[in-house]
Amino acid sequence: MILVSTLAAVALALIHLFVGRIRFVRAVPRQWWLSFAGGVAVAYVFLLLLPKLEGGQPLLEKLFEGLLTYLEHHAYLVALFGLLTFFGLGRLAIGSRLARGGTGEQDVTSEPIFWVTMTLHGLYNVLIGYLLVDDRRGVQGVVLFAIAMGLHLFVNGYGLYEHHKGAYQQMGRWVLALSLLVGWFLGVMGDLPKLVTVALTAFLSGGVLMNVFREELPATHESRFRPLLLGAVLYGVLLLLL
Repeated sequence: MILVSTLAAVALALIHLFVGRIRFVRAVPRQWWLSFAGGVAVAYVFLLLLPKLEGGQPLLEKLFEGLLTYLEHHAYLVALFGLLTFFGLGRLAIGSRLARGGTGEQDVTSEPIFWVTMTLHGLYNVLIGYLLVDDRRGVQGVVLFAIAMGLHLFVNGYGLYEHHKGAYQQMGRWVLALSLLVGWFLGVMGDLPKLVTVALTAFLSGGVLMNVFREELPATHESRFRPLLLGAVLYGVLLLLL
């Protein structure tokens, strides 16, 4: 498990570092691989992450005991918070670009927005790295998780580069790659309490959903149904079989 999770963490970190230099991306229309990655991510969320939220509900009830006790779906409340967090982050980035002119060299976010984005996405990556070392998944589970997160981070990297451009290339990609390895190292060093892991997984689920909606399921005129269906079916069959 340690060897497999190590290879997976290094592979995900390398995606952040070299996503801009992968040649086949330029050869395949962006809409095709964007939609394919979206299909994989959607299958992962609905077949694996959302069922995990339901399973973690009893533990999260303890977390919210005495607070919001009238709510029956605490896991989904945490997921909603994750979704809103990354939605707000995306809106901040777009607003910052527009405020700076939105054209040419000025079509980038401001430095404060860049660092807010890197901080939140860095924490997001720490969580992904940590979850790579979850022994309960087994080797097959880790590989499937790494495939889904690899495609997800692959598309996310392009979205972040679009917002931050030079700052992302010079600094951001290194921050995110290191964050993944830090999360993996924390997972190797020891387990967090089950309650904390469930809460973080719920937050990750919301973040993945938001990023799927925003980056991996493009506007109708840009999307391609067949590659999206292909990604969802292939990955869904893998999940159901393994």
